[in-house]
Amino acid sequence: MTEHDHRFGAFVAGADLQEGGSVGARRWTERTMEFGQHAIAIVLMLISCIRAVSAGAPMLAAVAVSIVFLAWYALGAVRAARSGALVLAKWWLVVLAAAWLCTLLVSAEFIWVAFLLWLLAGHLFSLRIAIVFTALTYIATVVAPLAHYGQVPTPSIIGSLIGAVFALGLSRGYIELLREGRRREELLRSLELAHQNLLDLQDELALTQRHAGEIQERTRVSRDIHDTIAQSISSIRLIAHAEGERTTDDHAGQVLAQVEDLAAQSSRDVRRIIAALAPAELEDGALTAAIRRLLARLEEDISITGRLDVDETLPTLSAEAEVALLRTAQSALANVRQHSQATRVMVSLMDLDGAIRMDIVDDGVGMDDPHNRQRNPDSGFGLDFIGSRMRELGGELVIESSQGSGFAISATLPSQSQLHTRGEGLSGAVEESGADSGRRLGDGESNTGETRDPGENA
Repeated sequence: MTEHDHRFGAFVAGADLQEGGSVGARRWTERTMEFGQHAIAIVLMLISCIRAVSAGAPMLAAVAVSIVFLAWYALGAVRAARSGALVLAKWWLVVLAAAWLCTLLVSAEFIWVAFLLWLLAGHLFSLRIAIVFTALTYIATVVAPLAHYGQVPTPSIIGSLIGAVFALGLSRGYIELLREGRRREELLRSLELAHQNLLDLQDELALTQRHAGEIQERTRVSRDIHDTIAQSISSIRLIAHAEGERTTDDHAGQVLAQVEDLAAQSSRDVRRIIAALAPAELEDGALTAAIRRLLARLEEDISITGRLDVDETLPTLSAEAEVALLRTAQSALANVRQHSQATRVMVSLMDLDGAIRMDIVDDGVGMDDPHNRQRNPDSGFGLDFIGSRMRELGGELVIESSQGSGFAISATLPSQSQLHTRGEGLSGAVEESGADSGRRLGDGESNTGETRDPGENA
């Protein structure tokens, strides 16, 4: 792994630590705000009850409505902590507001509790509904003193208005902070996933490059054997055959015949070695194995069923072509993972008269106009990069999609991108080696007067 990868890994590890710290801090803040809200409810109700009794309200009535209000508040707080159902919480707040209106019938001093209702409204309702709810409860704080005392002090009007604006702004700001924290957590998780995808891509690329290196080395060794040992053995056989035809010494003729037979056997052994080293004989393609691993990981991570179809006549590909197709599959399957909402995806590799085509089709949501798609600043260029890579190799990329009918891409590479040098010259050179040796020892071949099987020469 490069130094850049280590730096990137360290950055992600640091981000994980920061994420853990931010999550802990956010949860501590949420817990503190929750306990603070409960404390506000108790303190405001206690102050209101004492002031109501001091102002001449019946003690039994003031205590009763206070207990009913706090009981309903506690019931809603416990149920909200257990279920987390937002709809039930909204209806709970509406009933709580009705209970608060009942306290105002006992005494106008309970207008203090309106601050708690404004905080809860900012948390539970949308901004528009929260403003309406706050305005209605504010009107109640103005009407209650007027009904009980026949007048509304100016400080009470201004104080209630400031309290309403402050409580609503505080609760909405707190919600925005929570949303920002959650967005940051999602961003960090996306960064970690991108880092893992990068590591997976590097592993796949390293495997492909290693496979390509093995192929090149085996090709070089097989050619070296053919151009040196095989040619020498073929020459020995032809010389032995030619001299055996000329000699009149029976013992020498017998020895030369044995040499010719040994050379023929060695020639066949060398041909078998060359055939075994020739990469064209390899059956476990690195590209198909890598795509199968990508599909298996996709099904394991998000339960998208993957399928790979490969033509039996698919030729051996060059390392450059395999890397291009692997990158294409990686980018396309990453799009399926992130955007498609698909349940199935199929990858097919086809041989079209020497050209190679890879189709990737899913049954996801698709898009209306993929060629004029909107791109985000940090993403959305994968398909462009795939198309650019195909064009560099003389191929093309076709995208087909419509809203609600899935997404399909077709990447085609021409036959020129295939590695013809994998088996190139081996079989032809085998057949021509006898002729080459004959040209070297033309006198010996012409004197025999026999037609030789070129397949017997390495």
